[in-house]
Formats: sequence, structure tokens, C-alpha cells
Amino acid sequence: MNRYRRPKGWLSALSITNDSGEVVGGIVDHRLSRRALINEYRRGRLRRDQVCDAHPELLRAARNFGDATSVQCPICQVSNVVLVTYVFGPRLPKHGRCITRPDELDQYRRPQHTAYVVEACHQCGWHHLLRSLPMTDTAPAQATGTSNEGSL
Repeated sequence: MNRYRRPKGWLSALSITNDSGEVVGGIVDHRLSRRALINEYRRGRLRRDQVCDAHPELLRAARNFGDATSVQCPICQVSNVVLVTYVFGPRLPKHGRCITRPDELDQYRRPQHTAYVVEACHQCGWHHLLRSLPMTDTAPAQATGTSNEGSL
């Protein structure tokens, strides 16, 4: 027995292969760039209009289809951010497909598709890409969820 072998599942969510060695792509997490942007704003190096410039369609999707979180908006600190998921890939509109129902995500589970989870505040217009992940069948189940509570 190889005592240096990694335990099953401990890093699969972040690697480009699963435990059996199959290539599954990787999750790209953007929390560090989010934190840096928030810090620059709080230091006064960025104006509010520079960080709260969400596109009207993103704000509409956030209002109507966003998943509520308990994470307070880091800019206005008035309301909680919501998560909006978009899928991009072949045969999808150039602006992607906004996921409006939880069961809809399974329709786009193909190796060529990538999901992007964006947090948005419909109060002030703050938005930031949180993570992107491949839509493969072998992606870890906990990685495809859109909840970011406690991870910010």
C-alpha cells in the first residue's frame, strides 16, 4: 500500500483529473481577485461607479432568477448578493444561457460547455465572477452547486 497516495476525493474538485485519472477539467475560483478588488475600493483607489457597473441584463437576471445567499454585499452592505449561473458553449447564444431552474443545469452537462457563477447585488450594481467550472458528467457533485455561503 502506498501511504503517500492521496485520499479519494480530497482534491478532485480542484484538479484536472478525478481520482481514477480521467481528465475532467478544473474549477477556476476567483475569490482572490474579488478580495483584491474590494480592498482597492475600501482603500479609496477605486470609485463606487467603477465597481458597481453591472450590465442591466445581469441585474434583471439577478432579480428574477438569482439564488439568494446570506452573504452581504461588500460594497453597499445593504442587501445580500444573489448568484446567477450562465452556461457558455457551442450551439448556445453568444451571450450564454442563463440558468433559471435548478434542473436546467443538467441539460447543458457536456464537455464543451462551461458554467460561470456570478454574484450580483441588485441594490448597488456590484458584480463579480466567483468561479467557472466545466460541465462534464464526471465533475464532482459538490462543485457544480452555486452556493457560496461561508466561502467568501
